[in-house]
Amino acid sequence: MIVTTAMKTALKYKERAQQIANELGCCYIDRRDRSMQTLYTAYGTDVLIVSDKLFYYNTESQEPFFFHPNSAMYRIKRLMNGETDPFIEASSLTSGQSVLDCTLGLGSDSIVASYVVGEQGHVTAIEGNPMIAYLVKQGLPSFEVAHPGIKKAMERVDVIHRDSRDLLKEYPDDCFDVVYFDPMFEQSNLESDGISVLKSMAIHDTLNIETIEQAKRVAKRKVVLKDHWKSNRFDQFGFTVIKRKSASYHFGYIMID
Repeated sequence: MIVTTAMKTALKYKERAQQIANELGCCYIDRRDRSMQTLYTAYGTDVLIVSDKLFYYNTESQEPFFFHPNSAMYRIKRLMNGETDPFIEASSLTSGQSVLDCTLGLGSDSIVASYVVGEQGHVTAIEGNPMIAYLVKQGLPSFEVAHPGIKKAMERVDVIHRDSRDLLKEYPDDCFDVVYFDPMFEQSNLESDGISVLKSMAIHDTLNIETIEQAKRVAKRKVVLKDHWKSNRFDQFGFTVIKRKSASYHFGYIMID
C-alpha cells in the first residue's frame, strides 16, 4: 500500500500523510496531481488518501472505503425519542454494562452500545481486517458529530485489531456482560448494498462451535448473534431467535446461567 494526499489539499495534509505512512510501515508518495488510475498503473498497489478524512482504495474496487457511523446516528436518535432498537433489545443492555463486539465493521452497533452503556460502561470492538480496524479507530474520535452524547459514545469505543477467535481465548471468564457477533451474511442482503466495499474487505470466516463456547465462557449474561433470517447458524449453535417480521435479519441470544 502507498499513502498520499488528495490532489487539491496535498500541501495541507502532506505532513499527516507522511506520519500515517510511517505508522503503517508504508511508502509515502507525492500526489503531483496524478489520478487514481495513474497511481494504480505506476505502483500496482492499494492507495490510502489523506485529506479531511482517510479514504482507502483497494485495487479490486472502484469505490473507496472510509469511516462513517452508518446507521448509528439515526438509531441513537430513535432511542432518544423513546423508541426501541433491535440490537439493544436482544442484548438487554443497560447503563454501566460491558460489551465485546467481535465483528466491528463500521462500528454502528458498537457506537449504539456505547451510547446505551454510558460513561460507566465499556465497549471493546475487535476487527480482523487491519485497514478496517485502522480507519474505524481513527474515524471514531475524529468524525464530526453535533450531539455531544453521540460524540462521546463514539470516542469511548475501544478498537482492537485481532482475530476475535484468538483473542476470545485470552480473556478471563465472565469479563463482559455481552459478547456480540455480526458475521457477514451467507445469503445476499440487498439492504447492505451501500456498504459493498466493506463486504469486499471483511473477513468471511464462518463461526464455529469453539468460538461460540469461548464466547459463552467470556460472557456474564448473554451471547448475541445477528444473522440473515434464513441462516442456519441460530439452530446450529443453540441461539434463541427473536424473529422480526418483514426484516432481512434476526437476532438470537444465548443466556448464560
